[in-house]
Amino acid sequence: MFCVYLLQGMYKYLERCFSDFKQRGFVVGYDTRGQVTSSCSSQRLAKLTAAVLLARDVPVYLFSRYVPTPFVPYAVQELKAVAGVMITASHNRKEDNGYKVYWETGAQITSPHDKEILKCIEECVEPWNGSWNDNLVDTSPLKRDPLQDICRRYMEDLKKICFHRELNSKTSLKFVHTSFHGVGHDYVQLAFQVFGFKPPIPVPEQKDPDPDFSTVKCPNPEEGESVLELSLRLAEKENARIVLATDPDADRLAVAELQENGHWKVFTGNELAALFGWWMFDCWKKSKSRNADAKNIYMLATTVSSKILKALALKEGFHFEETLPGFKWIGSRIKDLLENGKEVLFAFEESIGFLCGTSVLDKDGVSAAVVVAEMASYLETMNITLKQQLIKIYEKYGYHISKTSYFLCYDPTTIKNIFERLRNFDSPKEYPKFCGAFAILHIRDVTTGYDSSQPNKKSVLPVSKNSQMITFTFQNGCVATLRTSGTEPKIKYYAEMCASPDQSDTALLEEELKKLIEALIENFLEPSKNGLIWRSV
Repeated sequence: MFCVYLLQGMYKYLERCFSDFKQRGFVVGYDTRGQVTSSCSSQRLAKLTAAVLLARDVPVYLFSRYVPTPFVPYAVQELKAVAGVMITASHNRKEDNGYKVYWETGAQITSPHDKEILKCIEECVEPWNGSWNDNLVDTSPLKRDPLQDICRRYMEDLKKICFHRELNSKTSLKFVHTSFHGVGHDYVQLAFQVFGFKPPIPVPEQKDPDPDFSTVKCPNPEEGESVLELSLRLAEKENARIVLATDPDADRLAVAELQENGHWKVFTGNELAALFGWWMFDCWKKSKSRNADAKNIYMLATTVSSKILKALALKEGFHFEETLPGFKWIGSRIKDLLENGKEVLFAFEESIGFLCGTSVLDKDGVSAAVVVAEMASYLETMNITLKQQLIKIYEKYGYHISKTSYFLCYDPTTIKNIFERLRNFDSPKEYPKFCGAFAILHIRDVTTGYDSSQPNKKSVLPVSKNSQMITFTFQNGCVATLRTSGTEPKIKYYAEMCASPDQSDTALLEEELKKLIEALIENFLEPSKNGLIWRSV
């Protein structure tokens, strides 16, 4: 029911914003989720979504089968539609479903569009005539299927970030790919073909769509080795050194590499970003003239992600920018930069969301998977593993050691009290000056718009009053952020030790980070007192 009201409200808002709405149309995509008991699948919701707009004589580009989430923002731009919706709950548990809304730019909607759409939804709480008539999807001449055209264009655009096709075709490396019962299999296979690779070896039990996610407790590759079990065992059997895992809607990517000691290294999002950042800049440099100017080049990351790209930018002369958490902010900022003649090579968020190039303005696990394969194949020609290259990057630009985790808290009042205490720590309107033994250099609170590092004490990042987020910069070089999740009952912490290149004792840096996180949890979150539940996989 909400799906219908959402689209009625969206129709009302888009009609107000675009005089040519009924000429340009709207894109609808969906993943493979579905509950047998309620007959509520992503495909069913997509058809209802299309029906609302078709009933109002709006052309709808409805994909005829499931697609990766990145295909929707890509299609919005390519087809010059006014907006688009992807029906997905990404890597959430099987009971969930949801939607992502994209503006004409191809980026997810940000304020004020989100608030205005909600206002319009509240004005449309009665179903319109025809809103439930999903037969229109089969009968309306205004319904179009963009699948083949968009898939062809997307795969053609992938060539822009392929730099070693001939080398790829000869590589001795084998790759295993798991799509976590989602949409990724077919599209990753096609992407590998575009790059000249032999097909990656699929995990048979997870290759095909399964809305029950029957082989994993949690369909989130971000959880690491515990959920990658089937793919790691298959890789060992097939003598494959690299495992690539796309989440159920194929917008995120996890990567594991077999080490010489027989153990698997599952890279964090921040570690993969270091590799991607180095790779994309190195390929850009080699594809340009010797004196190519890096001043027009940009890379972006969300503010809770690693600062490794900042270290690269300072040394190599390109620009680095931070955004608020969420790829909608990255996509929106990239659009601004492109319109001003800038070139964006790479952007990421630490929760294994990556964007190489700018053909899509959202995170994209399909393109990220094949770029990792090319990077690994290139390094293999020099007998260098991904992990060894990561160490080389850290040795040159400074070790960036990070740790991210969370606590569950089901009481909104407790969460609010935790953050209000930090804003009134020793006295009213005074933030803490120490966290245990660790001295705090700067504090930024984007919930209130405060930033002690700025001359006017105002945050450069937009104020985000609807969520809690405070960042502490410590005198020892560590940066730590506490924030609430926008979709789950979680308090997340992100902590990173940002060392200079002359600090090479990783054991010492890791111990310092460990002690700081312990102090952060004990002094600022107080889990026992507040009844917080530790993260468990």
